[in-house]
Amino acid sequence: MADNLPDIMMRGDLEAEEHRRFSRHAAFADQTRGRDREIELDPYRTEYQRDRDRIIHCKAFRRLSHKTQVFLAPEGDHFRTRMTHTLEVSQISRSIARALALNEDLVEAISLGHDLGHTPFGHTGESALDDALRALHEVGSTELTGYQHNVQSLRIVEKLEYEGKGLNLTWEVRDGILGHTGSTVPATHEGQIVRTADRIAYVNHDIDDALRAGVLTESDLPAGPLEVLGPNPGARLTTMVNDMVLTSAQTGTVGMSPPIWDAMMELREFLFENVYFSARAKAEEPKAHAVVQAIFAHYLAFPDDLPADERHDDGSELAQAVVDYVAGMTDRFAIREFERLFEPRKWLV
Repeated sequence: MADNLPDIMMRGDLEAEEHRRFSRHAAFADQTRGRDREIELDPYRTEYQRDRDRIIHCKAFRRLSHKTQVFLAPEGDHFRTRMTHTLEVSQISRSIARALALNEDLVEAISLGHDLGHTPFGHTGESALDDALRALHEVGSTELTGYQHNVQSLRIVEKLEYEGKGLNLTWEVRDGILGHTGSTVPATHEGQIVRTADRIAYVNHDIDDALRAGVLTESDLPAGPLEVLGPNPGARLTTMVNDMVLTSAQTGTVGMSPPIWDAMMELREFLFENVYFSARAKAEEPKAHAVVQAIFAHYLAFPDDLPADERHDDGSELAQAVVDYVAGMTDRFAIREFERLFEPRKWLV
């Protein structure tokens, strides 16, 4: 006869376990600053576990699997998408948080939500929307001053998901999502971990993808950073994660030692010069930029063409509704939409 199941772990048990195991620097789930709308506590999940689950089940999260990371429409099954990048950030963040006795559930929730606001075609699409909004703002046609994917990520979880109700996440998760990039640093150590883990992930995996695509060869990689970080992706990832754990534990603040940080940033600069802005890697970029701007301009000129559920009734301006719709598109949906709107079709007889 099988043994009886163990005692059920209730939310209170999990919260008590956090206080037994975690560092005093951790963000404890039972001490969250709360949600915009109060809800009944879950019997089996902490507040941060609940946020993680809400993000995983939302539509914007599912769309990440069909959004570009670096290479537009890559041929092959092993190139990263925005989804695989998100999962790698989550894994790295959880490993660091676990080693530092910080809240692994909180870093996971922030990691899974940090890139929900990315446009189709990666940073190319973001640049296209940003350019369009800045041009409109200059002539006084919109109050929006530009496009930032971290701000849009926050808008998605606060305003757009669940048919306009938002996911109603805790303050700490929303703070981490907004602060994963840009000038605003997250208030929690967990959010700060995700901010650096995002950079660790893309510096490491974008080199791997560039080598796979033939954009780079091993001999192209700068020798200095490799001597510091390691000769292959696994070694580099281990070096950066271990250094971040040891440095954070020694200093009491989340971060890397100067030599490791400098080596990582040198690799990042190398990627910008030789991958992100390279002719081969970005051969399709002008087309993608034009596709996003053309779709945006069409719906701005013909708002009645917007799907009914994309027409905001909260008083926000038209440009915001169009941005929300276009930014939420996957790469392949944006291409199909462009073809539908702009490619001539045969007469039906």
